[in-house]
Amino acid sequence: MNPKLLFWVPVALRLAFGAAGVGVLWWWLGPTTALWTALLLVLGMALVQLHYLFQLSGWLDNPHSAKLPDGWGEWTPVFSRLYRMRRDDEKNKAELTEWLARFRQAMHLLPDGVVIMDDVLFLEWCNPAAEEHLGLRQERDKGMRVTNLVRSPDFMDYLILGRYDQPLTLSFRGRKLIVHIIPFENRRQILVTHDVTETERTDMMRRDFIANASHELRTPLTVIVGFLEIAASEQLDKDTRQAHLKLMMEQGHRMQHLIEDMLTLSRLESLDHPMRAERVDVVQLLQRVQRDAQALSTGKHEITLDVQGGDVMGSCDELYSAFGNLAANAVRYTPAGGRIDLRWEDTASGVRFVVRDNGIGISREHISRLTERFYRVDKSRSRETQGTGLGLAIVKHVLLRHSGTLTIESEPGKGSTFTVNLPKSLTASPAQLAAHAA
Repeated sequence: MNPKLLFWVPVALRLAFGAAGVGVLWWWLGPTTALWTALLLVLGMALVQLHYLFQLSGWLDNPHSAKLPDGWGEWTPVFSRLYRMRRDDEKNKAELTEWLARFRQAMHLLPDGVVIMDDVLFLEWCNPAAEEHLGLRQERDKGMRVTNLVRSPDFMDYLILGRYDQPLTLSFRGRKLIVHIIPFENRRQILVTHDVTETERTDMMRRDFIANASHELRTPLTVIVGFLEIAASEQLDKDTRQAHLKLMMEQGHRMQHLIEDMLTLSRLESLDHPMRAERVDVVQLLQRVQRDAQALSTGKHEITLDVQGGDVMGSCDELYSAFGNLAANAVRYTPAGGRIDLRWEDTASGVRFVVRDNGIGISREHISRLTERFYRVDKSRSRETQGTGLGLAIVKHVLLRHSGTLTIESEPGKGSTFTVNLPKSLTASPAQLAAHAA
């Protein structure tokens, strides 16, 4: 039924019954009594209306805590509709609060920074990523002008000029950021920051890797091609030809080792080659490492081995590669007559492999970069040592796959100590190792 009829029909019926009652009193008791009765009825109805108006006013002052009146007569549908409206409003408010909480949670978890500003660049809200990228603090900086908080000439020019069709690349607080402004509504703007520092670093490492690999391969190729051209254009005596062949073989082996190390690194980084844990006979493995180091040394160094720890679970080939690279580096960077000690021992947190030498040592500023690919402390020694520049990078990735760590202690002129720490989770009791081997 039409809501207007629900309101007017009861009113019309009450007025009709009242008029009929007054008419009966007029006929029965006379006009004076009828008029006084009509006046009292009108006054009573007015008081009832005023009473409900007063209750409605009190409820409107505090609609959430005060009880909604029940109503009478035409007030019944009014209060009923108000009750439904309040119930719907509370439901919508609860849904809005839930969605707002989800939105805030999503904004907090975004890796990109989000800053909401008004039309004059005053901060209204920012997420944790924006706080980290731009050095903002929501509680401290709310209501302050963003150009006063982020002190960068390029950033200020970008905001003030308002040319938002292209993003801004910004170097700020040691980060490389892509900044973009998105206008929305009439008086608000969204500032989005994307941190590309790691991407830039990875791209730089990739470019450096390609450049260094090309350089490392070009040198031996130049030697080989040069000797081949000489051999093709000139008649060489036997001794000269043998010397050239020897040098070409050395350069060919250098290229072969470099390519093998590059393939090893690629395999270690690949998710398609997960580590297969097996029992590693440490004594046998380290004896191989010692023999390889002695062969590389050709009797010029004293190389000792002390095994005091137990076997571990891991990849035998990968650990052999890592330990072998550490021992080979010690041989290469220790002058003839020096001493190299290899030691394997148990610790409270697991086991460790220590390579100590009394070689040329390393300056402090180089230690943090030693595991970078092709990084060399002294590039002039690269040809003399015959290393590929990838050995410590391989060590780092092998240890990552075994949850291990590498610590380096060194002092120029006094030697170096490389320590590999493997966690207790890789060690096992003899019964467990025997069961795994069976």
